[in-house]
Amino acid sequence: MSSQCTCIDRLARLLAFLAAFGCAGAWGQSIEKAIMPGEVIEGHAKVEQECGKCHKRFDKAAQSGLCQDCHKDIAADIRGKARLHGRLEDNTCSRCHTEHKGRRANIAPLDKKKFDHDRTDFKLAGAHRETGTKCESCHKPKVRFRDTPKLCNDCHRKTDQEKGHKGHLGTKCESCHNDRSWKEARFDHEKTRFPLAGGKHAEVKCKECHADLTYQKTPLTCNGCHKKIDHEKGHKGRYGTKCESCHNDKGWKEIVFNHDADTHYALKGKHRQVKCNACHLPEKGPLYQKARLPDKCIACHRKDDHDKGHRGGLGEKCETCHSERDWKKPSFDHDDTKFPLRDKHKDAKCDACHKGGVSGPAAKLKLEMECVACHRKDDQEKEKGHKGRYGDKCGTCHTAKDWKTLIFDHDKDTKYALKGKHRETRCDACHLPAKGPIYKAKLETACIACHRQDDKHKGQLGNKCETCHNERRWQDAPYDHNMSRFPLTGSHAKVECKNAT
Repeated sequence: MSSQCTCIDRLARLLAFLAAFGCAGAWGQSIEKAIMPGEVIEGHAKVEQECGKCHKRFDKAAQSGLCQDCHKDIAADIRGKARLHGRLEDNTCSRCHTEHKGRRANIAPLDKKKFDHDRTDFKLAGAHRETGTKCESCHKPKVRFRDTPKLCNDCHRKTDQEKGHKGHLGTKCESCHNDRSWKEARFDHEKTRFPLAGGKHAEVKCKECHADLTYQKTPLTCNGCHKKIDHEKGHKGRYGTKCESCHNDKGWKEIVFNHDADTHYALKGKHRQVKCNACHLPEKGPLYQKARLPDKCIACHRKDDHDKGHRGGLGEKCETCHSERDWKKPSFDHDDTKFPLRDKHKDAKCDACHKGGVSGPAAKLKLEMECVACHRKDDQEKEKGHKGRYGDKCGTCHTAKDWKTLIFDHDKDTKYALKGKHRETRCDACHLPAKGPIYKAKLETACIACHRQDDKHKGQLGNKCETCHNERRWQDAPYDHNMSRFPLTGSHAKVECKNAT
């Protein structure tokens, strides 16, 4: 290296001298060739006669740039700070590479023991870094180091074909294997179309599902692996092939089928304790293929109704009165209808009002809700009835709690409030039977209308009885004569009214 620099310095001084005398032309170039220290390597032989390709007069530092003009891939590495040359602290070419040592000279010496492979784009790790691994295992003759393949499959294709997956799993070996040990797989099954999800499948050895090493024909459905178990110990194919509808991989006996959410018929009460075959009878074939079962109570309980129940007398709408919680305790709430049952009505039997049952062709669910619809006969025939005189609105005076207790309020419900002795008077005393229905007749409210025969004044004091009398005291008149045009004074105050007539 030093001899080369000395020659270059001598050449520079000679050229400077010739340039001073104007002789640095073609003769100068021939001088350069004459003092060349030696032949270049075979790869540079074609530019050996063109010194300017590698040297720039009087500018020693420009040499690395000239090298990179030809070695463009190295220049790209340096600019991008990649690969070996891009990661060197000093990337001056002449620091490692020298020339003019002959055609067969090795100007790129490499000490394999000291070479730091981490400066390259392929850091050695795992088994690649272990002592005993030879460079020639990866770096083949006549192949530039930079062109050495980096992918696992580039080196291990033959191993895969002969002892591995025979190419069925592609070329991304690193998806499952690592460089520490080829047999140590770190495959994440959760990223496949069949995640193990931490159930019983996670405990199963790979070969129990994957019969071969191709992993291509492994079934993804439960039935694909468990068909034999179903036919020998299970449902014998009646429930179809979608095992996951009822079972899960955490425990085969743990049923996850939700009849409420997964069907049109939610199970309630005692139905939740019934076995599937109780409704889905085996003789009806596969339960998932046949038409869905009828969801009416009578479809399953018709025999119960005829043998122990109403014998069809109350129709087929069992759910009107009964529920799944307890068949014997009717759940029908009559208070939810337009006719809530009160007092004595609660003790009455259903057929006392519903003569034709509560459902079926003879049923009359829309019964008349007026009292007289059921009690007209009582009103007409019984001695204490009104014989129809008081109309059909029994609820105006009577209640279901007690028929004899009257609730009619003459003060609020009419324009004539009852006071004094009037409150003790029977209805018929004023509302005479001869006058027809009580609710139609409009009686006069003047006292004289009822008390004309009781008038001891023979009409001489007019018709305004209330002027002197009231309902509390008919005989002891409270009339105040001082309010008239003739106030009573002196002896007149002691005179009885009849003496004035």
